[in-house]
Amino acid sequence: MSLPAPPRPGHGADPAPSAPVREGAEPSGPDLATTAVDAAVDAAPWWRGPALGVARWSAALGAAVVVYSAFLLARGADPVLALTAMWDSALGNPTGFGETLVRTAPLLLAALAVVVPARAGLFNIGGEGQVLLGAIGAGWMAFRLGDSLPGGFTIVLVALAGAAAGLAWAAVPALLRLLTGTSEAISSLLLNYVAGFLLTWLVFSPWKDPSSLGQAYSQRLDPNASLPVLWSRVHIGIIVALVAAGAVWFLLNRTTWGFRLSVVGGNSEAARRAGFRVSALAVVAMLVGGALAGLAGVVEVTGVEGRLRPDMMAGFGYIGFLASWLSRHHPLKAVAASFALAAIAVGGFGLKISTGLSGAAVNVLMALVLLAVLGFAQRKEAT
Repeated sequence: MSLPAPPRPGHGADPAPSAPVREGAEPSGPDLATTAVDAAVDAAPWWRGPALGVARWSAALGAAVVVYSAFLLARGADPVLALTAMWDSALGNPTGFGETLVRTAPLLLAALAVVVPARAGLFNIGGEGQVLLGAIGAGWMAFRLGDSLPGGFTIVLVALAGAAAGLAWAAVPALLRLLTGTSEAISSLLLNYVAGFLLTWLVFSPWKDPSSLGQAYSQRLDPNASLPVLWSRVHIGIIVALVAAGAVWFLLNRTTWGFRLSVVGGNSEAARRAGFRVSALAVVAMLVGGALAGLAGVVEVTGVEGRLRPDMMAGFGYIGFLASWLSRHHPLKAVAASFALAAIAVGGFGLKISTGLSGAAVNVLMALVLLAVLGFAQRKEAT
């Protein structure tokens, strides 16, 4: 959101008042144009706007599916069989739908970790590392507590530790930008690799399970640190993610802090002249994003994994970044975007079984959906 520039003298600063229109006379000039526009708007069917939006989205997503079908044909797979298997695996039965919800929870939190800094005009590409640090922080607290506290207290402390670890990891690029002017996009991206190396060292050395042989992983977390299960494998992490999305929407759209972030993201110089503490707002936005990403790591390690592994949550932060851009950094729309990408990711298992292709082939579909939505489905802004 940018503040409009003050009009210059002679360029609309103090327009001359229009001559009064006599009763019964036909409007002319600006009055005639305004009347014509109002009449056209009043005459347009109420459904035209929504109908055009639905048609635009349907065409864009349909084009993505057509291009992906061509890709499958080029790889020697039957597109109808492959897409049907993906649907059945992700949404075609209660088990698949539950697995999609399980995957949606961390992806939504990782998307929100991008949404909040984006409102301040920042690019948090370090969600991948912040998610891993959240899992590391959760594991550290779980190992420290063991079974010394009741389950509810343990889960709360584990969640706080994971969120704090993600926040601390996001503080590095935020402070680098503040103190040295280094781009937070570059520094946060590079920190993803550092977080991966740190996790690998931990599970290969100090936290390694003595019973692990060829593949290194940490000891299993105490049951007190496990999230309650709703049904099948679906845990309360999905509720946590949905509540977080609602809270982020409220903060960004119904509070002074969210308004100030919008001003900073739209025009930082105008915000500075208005007396806003631009640097502090930007740093806090990155810290909130890091805490949300850390919470994503908590949800995954305490709700699904139960232990730390080197390749756990690979790609979660990047997919969350795509979900945020797919939703145009809107916290509530990010729910639908995260669910859609989670369904595509879970559908990759059905794709692999039915066609023999690598499960990573679904990344092509994710990229096509992103390009289709951002390139063709969104209404172009008037210039």
